[in-house]
Parts: sequence; C-alpha cells; structure tokens
Amino acid sequence: MDQQNPQPTDVENLVCSRCGTVAEGAPATWTCSVENGVRHYLCESCARENIRAIEGRLDSEWW
Repeated sequence: MDQQNPQPTDVENLVCSRCGTVAEGAPATWTCSVENGVRHYLCESCARENIRAIEGRLDSEWW
C-alpha cells in the first residue's frame, strides 16, 4: 500500500464487517474505518443504517 494513497492497491474482494456482503474491488459507496490498526468495511446498506454511530465516533475536529 502506498503511503500517499491510502487505498489498497491489490484489493480482490471486500467483505462487509457487519452483514458479510462481498464486493469485488473497492465500491465507492462502501465505508472504511480503521479500528485498532485494522481496516473494517461496511457496505452501503450497513453504512446507511449505522451512520449516526459512525458519525459519533469521529473526532470533534471533523465537525
């Protein structure tokens, strides 16, 4: 992974951490979070259902 481009360069299939949906590549509508140094992906449906919880974890400087 390139330090200037945080996107994985060799993405095969991503799996939603919540529902298990599998996608090829990195869909633009999915959400990625890093928790304890581990990337977690949420599909569009799970991200929409949990947007308030996701926003609640952002540092106050993002607001």
